[in-house]
Amino acid sequence: MSSPSFVHLHLHTEYSLVDGIIRIPALIENVRNAGMPAVAVTDQGNLFAVVKFYRAAVAAGIKPIIGADVRISDRDDQRHASRLVLLCQNTQGYQNLSRLVSKSYTSGQLGDIPVIHTDWLKNASAGLIALSGGREGSIGRALIEGRPQEARDWCQRLHALFPDCFYLELSRTGKEGEAMYEEGALALAVENNLPVVATNEVCFVLPDDFDVHEARVCIFEGNMLADPRRARRFSGEQYLRTPREMAECFADIPEAIENTVEIARRCNVAFRFGDNHLPDFPVSEGTSLDIWFKEQSRQGLEGRLAKLFNVESPDFPTQRIPYDERLKTELDVIIRMGYSGYFLIVSDFIRWARENGVPVGPGRGSGAGSLAAFALEITDLDPIRYDLLFERFLNPERVSLPDFDVDFCMEGRDRVIEYVTKRYGGSELVAQIITFGTMAAKAVVRDVGRILGHPYGFVDQIAKLIPFDLGITLEKALEQEEMLRQRYENEEDVRALIDLAKRLEGLARNAGRHAGGVVIAPRPLTEFMPLYCEKGAAGVVTQLDKDDVESVGLVKFDFLGLRTLTIINWTIQNINRFALQTASRNGRGSAGDSEEETDAGNQPLLDITTIPLDDKKTFELIKQGATNAVFQLESRGMRDLIRRLQPDDFEDIIALVALFRPGPLQSGMVDDFIERKHGRAKASYLHSELEPALKPTYGVILYQEQVMQIARVLAGYTLGGADLLRRAMGKKKASEMAKQRSVFVSGAKARGVDEDQASHIFDLMEKFAGYGFNKSHSAAYALIAYQTAWLKAHHPAAFMAAVLSGDMDKTDKVVISIDECRRMGLAILPPDINQCRFEFTVHDAKTIRYGLGAIKGAGEAALKSMLMVRDEHGPFTDLFDLCRRIDTRKMNRRVLEALIRAGALDGLGPTRTAIFNSLDAAIRAAEQNNRAQSTGQA
Repeated sequence: MSSPSFVHLHLHTEYSLVDGIIRIPALIENVRNAGMPAVAVTDQGNLFAVVKFYRAAVAAGIKPIIGADVRISDRDDQRHASRLVLLCQNTQGYQNLSRLVSKSYTSGQLGDIPVIHTDWLKNASAGLIALSGGREGSIGRALIEGRPQEARDWCQRLHALFPDCFYLELSRTGKEGEAMYEEGALALAVENNLPVVATNEVCFVLPDDFDVHEARVCIFEGNMLADPRRARRFSGEQYLRTPREMAECFADIPEAIENTVEIARRCNVAFRFGDNHLPDFPVSEGTSLDIWFKEQSRQGLEGRLAKLFNVESPDFPTQRIPYDERLKTELDVIIRMGYSGYFLIVSDFIRWARENGVPVGPGRGSGAGSLAAFALEITDLDPIRYDLLFERFLNPERVSLPDFDVDFCMEGRDRVIEYVTKRYGGSELVAQIITFGTMAAKAVVRDVGRILGHPYGFVDQIAKLIPFDLGITLEKALEQEEMLRQRYENEEDVRALIDLAKRLEGLARNAGRHAGGVVIAPRPLTEFMPLYCEKGAAGVVTQLDKDDVESVGLVKFDFLGLRTLTIINWTIQNINRFALQTASRNGRGSAGDSEEETDAGNQPLLDITTIPLDDKKTFELIKQGATNAVFQLESRGMRDLIRRLQPDDFEDIIALVALFRPGPLQSGMVDDFIERKHGRAKASYLHSELEPALKPTYGVILYQEQVMQIARVLAGYTLGGADLLRRAMGKKKASEMAKQRSVFVSGAKARGVDEDQASHIFDLMEKFAGYGFNKSHSAAYALIAYQTAWLKAHHPAAFMAAVLSGDMDKTDKVVISIDECRRMGLAILPPDINQCRFEFTVHDAKTIRYGLGAIKGAGEAALKSMLMVRDEHGPFTDLFDLCRRIDTRKMNRRVLEALIRAGALDGLGPTRTAIFNSLDAAIRAAEQNNRAQSTGQA
């Protein structure tokens, strides 16, 4: 490394979440422009940005120095927590810092501050360089507060903890107390023969970013920007000063500048990206992981084939050949890539979920294209039947981690994550993944309006002019919304508000928990990254987001919650409960038939995975567009498309899911598909060899898998190579596309295809690749769509009761669903405190009982406590009986009034008005009764 004049060693990015507004790309650009070949990032108590920073710095030829600005204390009082900057010299130092930062969250939080106990440093200081923390460090505080002996003691303690690696930190940013601290620190340096180092505690890049930084601090602290009383903890000098500026600032202490270079030379952490660290799956002694994986997969396939075919048929040996060949190919690839354990782990937690009553989706994403996954019951779609490709999921020609997205019932997902945590090593090896909220357009406008002191009404007007579009930015909003643009151009207050908001927009705002990401490591997670948890929160999360977790070679598992699976589960429970009740009354009942057509006998309870996929009644419902509450098919636009397309089979439903997207709708692809399906236009297959691949979509290139099949059939690509072609087409990189065109046309010519025709087909592939959808994902979601349509067609009351129960907290949706029930000929019985449950329930084949939980103003805890009393001691006879028996602390006047207004207590009195008029007396009588019982007089 050449000899620079200065290196910044104390710097906060936006990932400090309060104290910094530095975006990493801007940091790297300005460091490079200033001629500094190294820079440190030391965010407040975390390493959230470590991978992003490291990658960006290395890509720009800048040496990244990894560290953190931490709090240390030897007391359980956050007021005594002081600052210490820790920088990593090597891998050991990084792992020690990772452990210390993790422990500060899991075991050291004081209030909302993560604190490292000084005792922990004794066994975790190797590989770390410590800077004293300046005026806010333990030495600085003691000096400024007039405790020189305490300052000496801290100096000696820290020097002993970090021998030859401890520096007294000096900053000249104009803050109160800096001069007093510096005088004492220099004396201690001489007294203890310690080096000093200059820092600037950088919080923003440019001098004119100071007001933006102050705005962010005010947003977090809830202060007005112009309030003269607010604490001003930062100075305008805390920008990314140039080496020349720092050298001039410390011209009287040149060694403080020189030592920044020396420290930079000593810090040499190097990450190795590209190495995968897969978790272990426990197998029986005497067998290997790969052998066990093969055995389980082959055994699973036998079970699947027994359900797909008649194994006694003379055709069965021929029917199974493609399955055996495909499984062998997949197993070879999976084992060669080292992913046997990954598949077994996913299979294990899905099996546990099913065995423990947690509904699991049939698949999601490209994973549904794997026959091995189908055999292991990870997915529920036969990939061979639906032309789903394994290479779309796991490409043997492109090293990448597998990624199964698994949908679970919303109610049970956390139980599955808890199982995985216990099964695979506890919180030391398993954690959920962090995610970062950002300062988005609408929210940041409201925040800035508040700290600038604008009236709420004024700010609300501006915020409401910003569209609700996903990912909308203020720049796009100004382009799209004429009224917003006019006010921005003509009103100074609006312009000032939006200009400041634009400079804050997109900054990391807070840390949270990813919806479903979980990482399982083969070794303690802190060897790879630190962990994070909020004070009082259950469980830990990684300090790296999902992309950075994969960068360090750890595999993530996605445990996604899908509300529709909950609806399906509740529906099946309603059906089976109704069937059992019917059977117990008259010996009749079969869950497999509709409520209207129960047959006598002992048929098994409904299993949604066994329903036929060619059911006439289901397709009639879909064709009519009667798909309110049907997964993926319920929007008005989708219903219009259904009426035009008139799906006849399951392949058409797969196509519906893929077609109903902006690209196909705007490109004319949808119209072509419909015209060809109904014979009003002729299906064209481009080349006779392509008919098998394109026939299900009438010659339209709809799926990404079809692009891959065309490349394989026509130009001789392997499916792995075809997947690389598909990816290249999606990225539209000119140089890569020219190369791929040459390969495709040459391959096609070698197979007897005319060059012009081959080039034309390539053009069409390239065009449709931008619209193409992952068929594996479309097929998996089409299956859930079909299942919900089947339930609605055959068990309307049970299905709509479940839908209503799922939306109880959304009054507008309840109203829509009740209207749909009436359209379907279903009656909704009014709420009745003696008849209803918390959820909507099935009364009979054509009738649903209202769910008390949908009554606005009646809380869940209050209602469930009342229902428990009713179930244990019988119905309530009148209002006085109700008030006497319930806990009026939970079910108070507000709840009772809500129930009366909803009509739920109509059965307890002559009229609703009479019940209202009796409420005070009933409550008083209940309170008197409670007092009498408590004194033993009742």
